[in-house]
Amino acid sequence: MTARPFILTLSCADRPGIVAAVATHLFDYGFNILDAQQFDDAETGQFFMRVVFASTGKQEDEHPRRAFGAIAEQFGMSWTLASSDERQRVMLLASKQDHCLADLLYRWRIGELVMDVSAIVSNHPRETYAGIDFHGVPFHHLPVTKATKLEQETAIWELVRSTDTDLVVLARYMQVLSDGLTAKLAGRCINIHHSFLPGFKGAKPYHQAHQRGVKLIGATAHYVTGDLDEGPIIEQDVERIMHRDNPDDLVRKGRDIERRVLGRAVRYHLQHRVVMNGQRTVVFAD
Repeated sequence: MTARPFILTLSCADRPGIVAAVATHLFDYGFNILDAQQFDDAETGQFFMRVVFASTGKQEDEHPRRAFGAIAEQFGMSWTLASSDERQRVMLLASKQDHCLADLLYRWRIGELVMDVSAIVSNHPRETYAGIDFHGVPFHHLPVTKATKLEQETAIWELVRSTDTDLVVLARYMQVLSDGLTAKLAGRCINIHHSFLPGFKGAKPYHQAHQRGVKLIGATAHYVTGDLDEGPIIEQDVERIMHRDNPDDLVRKGRDIERRVLGRAVRYHLQHRVVMNGQRTVVFAD
């Protein structure tokens, strides 16, 4: 039976010999490197690395976490280690627009997104998604008003805790999370929005873009922070707009971009391809 691979991500102050030390250390403990990517950020002086490795069978009883601890301490590394067959539990939040929710559920159902969906949460009732098969995933209707916002966010956080959720995805969830909740979900909450912010704020951004004659529209997936739509960016994409496109065309094209950008961002996170670099990210894309 082929040994399951492990995924190691790390960051530390850059210095000579890190790659050699990591490779030698893993080899000495009976592991074989299957894939490795690294990045040296000359601006910050930080080094980033993602390594996929598996046991060679020499030391089956040696857990890689114990094996790597010593070298991580030597270089002062921030690091994570996960088995490639671990399935993260993901909670999906949505509002009236359901295109991102439906797309994520489809990618999950066909195995493109290797995860377990812990719950679906919406501020709209279940009837809003009558055309979507939730495949038995629990649905929670948590309506929100200005008066009940704190109560609703408390309910969301309790759901995150009670379902052992690892990642929260705002799949076009049209509610602004409070600073308190975003702090609790730091590094494990992903949002998707059109890329017009801050240029086209408010209602009907695609209509505003059409009025201004934009030539490109796009979408951005990022980690959620207390600064609205300004968290560390994971993935972006754009599509060209022609003069003959009307507002409905922009909305249609915008939905397509949002779906694919959010799908990629979630996949990168699940595969441990994203490493924080201050207010930015390093993404070791496949």
